[in-house]
Amino acid sequence: MTNAVIVDIARTASGKGKPGGALSGVHPADLFATVIRALVERNDLDPALVEDVIGGCVAQYGDQALNVTRTALLAAGLPVEVPGTTIDRQCGSSQQAAHFAAQGVIAGAYDIVIAGGVESMSRAPMGSSVGPGTPFGPLAARFPSLPNQGIGAELVASRWKLDRDRIDAYSAESHRRAATTAISGSFGPEIVPVALPDGGSHVVDETVRPTTTAEGLGGLKPSFFTEEMAARYPEIGWHITPGNSSPLTDGASAALIMSEEKAAELGLTPRARFHTFAVTGSDPEIMLTGPIPATHKALKKSGLSIDDIDAYEVNEAFAPVPMAWAQEFNADPVRLNPRGGAIALGHPLGGSGTRLMTTLLNHLEETGGRYGLQTMCEGGGMANATIIERL
Repeated sequence: MTNAVIVDIARTASGKGKPGGALSGVHPADLFATVIRALVERNDLDPALVEDVIGGCVAQYGDQALNVTRTALLAAGLPVEVPGTTIDRQCGSSQQAAHFAAQGVIAGAYDIVIAGGVESMSRAPMGSSVGPGTPFGPLAARFPSLPNQGIGAELVASRWKLDRDRIDAYSAESHRRAATTAISGSFGPEIVPVALPDGGSHVVDETVRPTTTAEGLGGLKPSFFTEEMAARYPEIGWHITPGNSSPLTDGASAALIMSEEKAAELGLTPRARFHTFAVTGSDPEIMLTGPIPATHKALKKSGLSIDDIDAYEVNEAFAPVPMAWAQEFNADPVRLNPRGGAIALGHPLGGSGTRLMTTLLNHLEETGGRYGLQTMCEGGGMANATIIERL
């Protein structure tokens, strides 16, 4: 069987996803173009050899409308003959893009493909693409109650018996790990500088707060409490705050994916191979538990156990998500999001999947680990899981 390998992978540093954020002045197509261009240039790759670019983006609206991936690859200077498509699997969009790209290589449809994603939440705020419609209207009979993701996080915390102190302690640790990694310089190899309109460049994750403490987070008020929700869900303890949730974020990431044979032919050294893919649906009401069955599915397909995995990236959309996942698998907390997660590093929706993969692969290379697993919850109740093997 043909192996699909990662020859290179990169991300931008995060920017706060609001007006005035570090990357808010950069068009999302230019954000995505930055990492696409970097992958081509630093591997001295003839861009005409790229057979497709698959990108993830959730709010395909405004500046991100009309196939932002195609716009980005043209902005990156790739030949007009290179096609591109934009997909939406909610928060897992760029992880799914990597799946489609690697699976295309394994199937023989591609030799070389770029997969990644972008989200500028300062320009296309969460929910902005919904407009005046009612996208979930047809589901009312089957699912009469479809709350927002914040309520889903509260339900996870309740059902896994996660109290506020533990949730805030986990969140503070995410910032500590990210800040420690940044200070050590270990984020350097994975970050591509973004040119800013003022002539400067952005290279540091703006969302990391090194002084964050659990005590400080404990003073924040719950974000999703209403009398109506409290009556509907009496079991909820109301623990979810801005401090234990991922911040609105701007960012992009991408991977250069090839067949092992093509990489050898071009004299390029693969950094990792795709070992296992899994994707699953889950309860759309609680919405955030998908990483658990997706991981079970991936481990079963791979023949590996959780103890064989050297690092796991479980997206921190909200702190209870990785905490419940770790409880389910009795996972080593040291291996879970070892460089910090989205609570600190941000969650640029469509760009998060390959951002996690970038951080995961760089960590495996620095520590000598062999296997890495990443998984993330997705809107509507879904999850992807991917196992990579460092080469």
